[in-house]
Amino acid sequence: MSLDLLFAAASGMEAQRAALDVAARNVAAAEAAGPNASYPRAVPQFRIVHSRQGAIVRFEGTRTERGTNVDILTEMLAVMNASRAYESDASIFDAGKRLAERTMELERS
Repeated sequence: MSLDLLFAAASGMEAQRAALDVAARNVAAAEAAGPNASYPRAVPQFRIVHSRQGAIVRFEGTRTERGTNVDILTEMLAVMNASRAYESDASIFDAGKRLAERTMELERS
């Protein structure tokens, strides 16, 4: 059970890291294009996969958001959301790790 929790939290952290990478690429590409150029916003795509370890989140790539350009404010909000989700997953991972350690200690007793 606790290993399933670790696996799910780790997959969430990996997905949020990918979302942060996409936001960083959006900002970098928009800055490189210049103030008068347009650059379509890439949006991360995720999928929930059910496996023996339970439900995990997978980064599936990006899709282009047609008709929109990269907006720095939108990307900063995406970064904040991904950062908070990453921190939440890291907290869950930490709790799962402590649970696994306690379980092993109890089995030794």
